[in-house]
Amino acid sequence: MGRVLTLKDVEAAVLGGSVFACGGGGWAEHGRQLGTLAVTLGRPELVTMDEVPDDAWIATAAAIGAPGGLTDWEMLGIDYVKAAQRVQDALGESLYGLIIGQNGMSSTLNAWLPSAVLGTKVIDAVGDVRAHPTGDMGSLGLANSPAPMIQSAVGGNRANNAYIELTVHGATAKVSPVLRKAADMAGGFIASCRNPIRAEYVRRHAALGGISMALSLGEAILAAQPKGGAAVIDAICKATRGSLIGTGKVARNTLAYTQEAFDIGTVEIGEGPNRRVIHVMNEHMAVTDVHGERIACYPDVITTLDTDGNPVSAGKLREGMEVVILHVHKGEIPLSSSVRDPSVYPVVEKALGMNFTDYALAS
Repeated sequence: MGRVLTLKDVEAAVLGGSVFACGGGGWAEHGRQLGTLAVTLGRPELVTMDEVPDDAWIATAAAIGAPGGLTDWEMLGIDYVKAAQRVQDALGESLYGLIIGQNGMSSTLNAWLPSAVLGTKVIDAVGDVRAHPTGDMGSLGLANSPAPMIQSAVGGNRANNAYIELTVHGATAKVSPVLRKAADMAGGFIASCRNPIRAEYVRRHAALGGISMALSLGEAILAAQPKGGAAVIDAICKATRGSLIGTGKVARNTLAYTQEAFDIGTVEIGEGPNRRVIHVMNEHMAVTDVHGERIACYPDVITTLDTDGNPVSAGKLREGMEVVILHVHKGEIPLSSSVRDPSVYPVVEKALGMNFTDYALAS
């Protein structure tokens, strides 16, 4: 049987999702708003893939853009509902449920409001357990598929007359950049629903249990919070089977917003032989040491935490801030087929000037 999500689950999802956000993944307050609205308006239900019939339609609910605080964006909960409705209308059939492309500060809760309003299930599967910069990286291996797909996007800054609604049909590689451009035109951030596929495909290609992972991590954080920051950081390491690979003050942050709706740059943490450099494309994608040697790399989980154990997004890492770097090896998380799809890496490799393919595709 499914699990009806409650107000207590909202905070757990935001806290756990924020760790898997890896320096990106939206806004915690946006997540709290989405979740609170969902559990107040209706009864969003979390179901495992074991409960879903093979021929059921499942689509992906996602936010697109780079809301790192560098742009004038606006997104409302209704935008997620409208995006799902547009896909359902274009499909001509009901969606059984929604998965998310990635966990994050708000993205862990992207499917909750459509579930409460439209009755679609929140599927306990994700395109990627951790957050990533492009939609293709959470597209379950569909990035290079010639099959025509349906994608919709809804949202934008109403005061700036930047509100947009669109539905596009075509191969994922052709229509995904259209949605990213729409996100940029809407103010840097937009709600989307995309790629309706049969449950049987999701079962084979998604990272199963990705929502439960975020919820149980969040519950561990909530239990540790009364004991202080050190206890929270310990609880996170224990729950994720992760370790700390860097600690110190932020020395430099070069993050800048690009026209492709990405935040790109590096963040230097610590000093002397212990200095670490985090390479950012919306999210923390790699960490190198003082010699330029890589010590962590996507699809590993890489998260910056402050001394209270709160995840800090890349755009909020200010000079002088004291942080630790959490690292969870990719072997500790379920990996989807998107992570093993070589076609998703060239855009990231070009932006950051680093090879990701070799590590991601190594068994």
